[in-house]
Amino acid sequence: MDVSVITVTWNSRQLIGEQIISVMKGCRHISCEQIVVDNKSQDDTVAFVQKNFPHVKMLPNHTNAGFAAANNRGLRLAHGDFYVFLNPDMRVEPGSIDTIVDWMKQHKDVGIVSPKLVDEKGNLNEDAKPRRFPKVWEQVALVLKLPHLFPSIMDSYLMKDFDADKEQEVDSVRGSFMLMRKELVDKLGWAFDPRYFIWFEDVDICREAKKHGYKVVHTPIITAVDYVGQSFKQRTSLWKQQNFTRSMLTYFQKWEPWYKWMWIAMVRPVGIGMVRIRNLLNKTYGK
Repeated sequence: MDVSVITVTWNSRQLIGEQIISVMKGCRHISCEQIVVDNKSQDDTVAFVQKNFPHVKMLPNHTNAGFAAANNRGLRLAHGDFYVFLNPDMRVEPGSIDTIVDWMKQHKDVGIVSPKLVDEKGNLNEDAKPRRFPKVWEQVALVLKLPHLFPSIMDSYLMKDFDADKEQEVDSVRGSFMLMRKELVDKLGWAFDPRYFIWFEDVDICREAKKHGYKVVHTPIITAVDYVGQSFKQRTSLWKQQNFTRSMLTYFQKWEPWYKWMWIAMVRPVGIGMVRIRNLLNKTYGK
């Protein structure tokens, strides 16, 4: 088997069908298996996939296990020489998976590669660009909503100077489309660190790849449409803030000494409190 495409779904009935079809068309000349792990959707995602796409290996979870654990569960059934981790709100072009897998075969020093991610009109999706590894002070500013007052303070982290039409080594790529080398996964024993429920697991695995001597690369050799965060739109702002900052703290506790991650631990309750107050004001004044 050339490649295993692993997707985690949660209430993705309206998205997953087109994604599966696009993957089938994306693999024209290579053998491909599709694995979908469902995190206890409340819609009929599981039944829809089972009825319409019997070739897909569907793994329903009895609880919402999170992004990392669900992908790792799918990995245990994978037989591919390479792994593509692909969100349900992604669309790939015909023959594109053939192309990027062939690219990976020729670049043996690369552990993770991701393509140019665009919106439905073909324009670069700014929210899906690679990013530099986060610094503590940047994430503190993010938690405290300081970029709303000083937007440019995040320019370095968000790679405002990034040229998406240039193939280049980067710090991290987005977890919505990752082609990962099996050799890297075998060394780690997982594709995503199971300590993360959601968020920061993609940054973490890129850092692991570099730690083990592999490159992380962005290449415009293919493009893919990323509708970005369609499942997250079903979550409240408070849930997102709580889980985002929890994973943020987990990341810095893993990679940085205590005197750095302590700042995240201190400001996290403040950031959550700010969201609670905003929600209360919105409810009170009907905004």
